[in-house]
Amino acid sequence: MYLLKLVLRNAFRRKLRTSLTMLGLAVALLAFGLLSTVVGAWYAAAEHAPPTRLVTRNAISLAFPLPLAYRDRIRAVDGVRAVSHATWFGGIYQDPKNFFAQFAIDPAGYLAMYPEFVVKPDELRAFLHDRKGAIIGRKLAHTYGLKIGDNLPLQGTVFPGRWTFTVRAIYDGAEAGTDTSQMLFQWDYLNETMKARTQGHADQVGVFLVDIEDASQAAAVSRAIDAVFANSLAETLTETEKAFHLSFVAMTEAIVVAIRLVSFVVIFIILAVMANTMAMTARERLSEYATLKALGFGAGFLAALILGESLAISAIGALVGVSSTFPVAKVFAAQMGTLFPRFQVSTATVALQGACALAVGIGASLLPVRRALTVRIAEGLRAI
Repeated sequence: MYLLKLVLRNAFRRKLRTSLTMLGLAVALLAFGLLSTVVGAWYAAAEHAPPTRLVTRNAISLAFPLPLAYRDRIRAVDGVRAVSHATWFGGIYQDPKNFFAQFAIDPAGYLAMYPEFVVKPDELRAFLHDRKGAIIGRKLAHTYGLKIGDNLPLQGTVFPGRWTFTVRAIYDGAEAGTDTSQMLFQWDYLNETMKARTQGHADQVGVFLVDIEDASQAAAVSRAIDAVFANSLAETLTETEKAFHLSFVAMTEAIVVAIRLVSFVVIFIILAVMANTMAMTARERLSEYATLKALGFGAGFLAALILGESLAISAIGALVGVSSTFPVAKVFAAQMGTLFPRFQVSTATVALQGACALAVGIGASLLPVRRALTVRIAEGLRAI
């Protein structure tokens, strides 16, 4: 107990220096946690994708649709339990910066395949009975102040023209990590409108969503589906939903790597700052260490004294930094709107923050400990 008391007294002997060091560590860990959460948000969709869901798209590019007639042929493949489809709409709500995902879906099949989207029964019935109805996520509704019965006008980009929808349902997530920033509407409405405008875009869908019976057969079922449409005018590429999402992440992989690098550079900088602080402290106290040696205190006591002080400073700074990460992340997510559908500080991020703080505390004490243990008593006393 007396050693702990001595460690804390030593740590706060230079109050301003110690406070600034703790503040620097807290800010560094906050930045590290926030950047790690941004990286996690990039991968969130892939990490939450179930292994039994496949995505079949045009082998050339997502920009090319697939015929609706493919649905029955995919359903006939062994191992396939259900098939639905979704089409990216890409409309603009009020301002181009108001980005959120919009999909034209097959309501019954799609919602059955996505049980993580929880919709109230009465709202679902209202949506199914309104051809121009829309389901929006809770986060999307909160971001733009939308409620049941509101009109939701979109300016089409992929499908030109002005489209008006009515919010008939708001879905919640079955889990905390569920994406609740999407808009879903009936594909039949899109298809009928496009038939009236141009036959070239009728009876076409963006991707087919395939639910399979056994996750271990995902690769085999994917190959079987693609074999059905080999050498056709619209060949397919089938992959797991996780791989499908990761293909989008790969497009911005350089940004993700840069963010990871910056987060660790921040930790390295604060390690250098704290190491310098502990080195200054050791130089100032050489005479004290020499006196303790002369009184018979061993190397273990001196090492514990210096290491304890460094760990105490890093622990307090870490506590402030980690506890600040959650409210700051919440504010950041609110400012980002629907850009990051899932933005939550994970336990892995908190664990990494703690590990970095521990590494900084130990690393910053190594040279001071070595200096204190190797200094001669006479040399140390002359350092007064």
